Amino acid sequence: MAEISDVFFVDGVRTPFGRAGEKGQYWNTRSDDLAVKATIGLMERNPKVPGDRIDDYALAATSQTGDQGLTLGRSVAILSGLPLTVPGFAIDRMCAGAMTSVTTMAGAIGIGMYDLALAGGVEHMGRHPLDGSNVDPNPRFVSEKLVSPDALNMGLTAERIHDRFPELTKERADRFGMLSQHKAQAAYEAGKFQPDLVSVAIKGDDGAWGLATEDEGRRPETTMGGLAGLKTPFRPHGRVTAGTSSPLTDGATVSLLAGSAAVKEFGLAPKMKLVSFAFAGVQPEIMGIGPIPSTEKALRKAGLTIDDIGLFELNEAFAIQVISLLDHFGIADDDPRVNQWGGAIALGHPLAASGVRLMIQLAAQFAERPDVRYGLTAMCVGLGQGGSVIWENPHYNGKRK
Repeated sequence: MAEISDVFFVDGVRTPFGRAGEKGQYWNTRSDDLAVKATIGLMERNPKVPGDRIDDYALAATSQTGDQGLTLGRSVAILSGLPLTVPGFAIDRMCAGAMTSVTTMAGAIGIGMYDLALAGGVEHMGRHPLDGSNVDPNPRFVSEKLVSPDALNMGLTAERIHDRFPELTKERADRFGMLSQHKAQAAYEAGKFQPDLVSVAIKGDDGAWGLATEDEGRRPETTMGGLAGLKTPFRPHGRVTAGTSSPLTDGATVSLLAGSAAVKEFGLAPKMKLVSFAFAGVQPEIMGIGPIPSTEKALRKAGLTIDDIGLFELNEAFAIQVISLLDHFGIADDDPRVNQWGGAIALGHPLAASGVRLMIQLAAQFAERPDVRYGLTAMCVGLGQGGSVIWENPHYNGKRK
């Protein structure tokens, strides 16, 4: 009979993130091939895990069409050379796709149905832009006033946060965006990201081959003066700019999850243990505040308070979105516990892939911080949602700084 089990994040990798569009490094690379490369890289660095023991593969994409269609988890499992006994499926929760892949597989492991699972996400926003012709919102959304038309434009939902909370100023958002760039560059120079990046062979328009080894969209030269002069593309005289928004991005992430029995059987060394997770809904036209109720719910389920969280990895869809959560919980914009290696404003946000990117960064920080017991990964989600996952550090030594 199956037994209730703890759930562990054993490992995770990602491709370098590329700038979406014709000038981006992945313009001539298929979306599913990005996920294949990450999957192969993950399995190669976990040789103790036999492929035929993987119970399932959940792989997310927001635009499930073309090279992001065809039941991604299954097709990528086959293309990655996993045994044909490994099943798989696709998930869509927009920006929280990979996060939902992880929590869905965690649920199966937790009730003892699965021992080992792969979970991740991929998004090629160059091939599949958000405003692509395959999206057809039901006219009832607007005609019956179920949501504001603004709800379908993520930039306008960010402007709405500024409207609702005037104390969350453009200057604060600009500073947060600038610091994200500076922190990400410092982390690169210190070698923090490189161990978890899987290089990808890329082909240029001239037919020449190259290698993608780093995130492409970083702007470490960013200054407050430069940000102050940027246009506000979502609204005339608005407050959200390209400098305080995550760029359009291509990339893939994959993680390996395991239950207690599998950890013991294969002698694995987990990087994190799942404590709780939650998703929540809010008004779609101000979707950026979604992580506030989902974090409150996850904290309640864990029996914790926000003061117990020693490290935060918050997806920077927009600077104002992160600041709204920090302000709600009384955390300073520049608190060193928050996104200490920068975030999506600098690294990019390939929608469905980003949830596992947060987890990879938190796991790496846990290894360096045995004084921290709990960490949070959280993100806002289109159409008015938020997702939060609380993790425990297996390296915790009981000595808080």
